[in-house]
Amino acid sequence: MAEGAEHHAGGCQCGAVRFKVTGALGKASICHCRMCQKAFGGFYAPLVSIRDEAELTWTRGEPKRFRSSNVVARGFCEACGTPLTYEAPDGVAIAIGAFDNPAGIAPVIQYGVEGKLPYTDHMADIPARLTEEDVETAAFLASIVSNQHPDHDTDTWSPVKPDENQNG
Repeated sequence: MAEGAEHHAGGCQCGAVRFKVTGALGKASICHCRMCQKAFGGFYAPLVSIRDEAELTWTRGEPKRFRSSNVVARGFCEACGTPLTYEAPDGVAIAIGAFDNPAGIAPVIQYGVEGKLPYTDHMADIPARLTEEDVETAAFLASIVSNQHPDHDTDTWSPVKPDENQNG
């Protein structure tokens, strides 16, 4: 990679798997197909492709993979379950939410719209509030101690074993 190339880092929720992309990211998208909905446990899969000119490096651990079809494998963290990759013959895409700075990776196209859940076009119409505004859950929220890995690389990582983290 040329000096001064873009760098993007990210990883899973627990920190067992971390990655770096050196070079420009490709097209960011969301896929509404049922397979992506199930793989992400969500309404759709937000992904960004890794261009041929970019280099993806696993800097801590590596995803486990599930072959969701005869041509696609999906990478995820074995420890915490975070969806990480969509790997197809034409290349790899990374889950946008797994990046340390996902706000700058805006989707520009939607795929699999035949599987789009009918209410997703109206999400902005649903009433919204800040977490702190939920007065009824204030005590619960104050008691939360996060085990989530920070949104930056760390020199060390101490995994929380699944049986140690029963509340969240």
